[in-house]
Amino acid sequence: MKIVLSGLLLSNLLCFLLFAWDKRKAQRGQRRIAEKTLHWATLPGAAPGAWAAMWLLHHKTRKAAFWGVTLGLTLLQGAVLYFTWPSFS
Repeated sequence: MKIVLSGLLLSNLLCFLLFAWDKRKAQRGQRRIAEKTLHWATLPGAAPGAWAAMWLLHHKTRKAAFWGVTLGLTLLQGAVLYFTWPSFS
């Protein structure tokens, strides 16, 4: 159980940092990180990290399509957590 939670924490931290890096690149007018890459970073249980970055850094907040994919990944992760959580006990 501790390994799973540690993995989720690391995944969320890395996702947040990737979003922060993309935000910094945007501010500097540099080549950006592909949205697909940000979504792949969100996929392994890192939706909380993605949402935290979006809200705290005000990053990707005006792109409805990006929000939609992130919301879909969040719902998918919620369903996986709901159906697998008892197996971790």
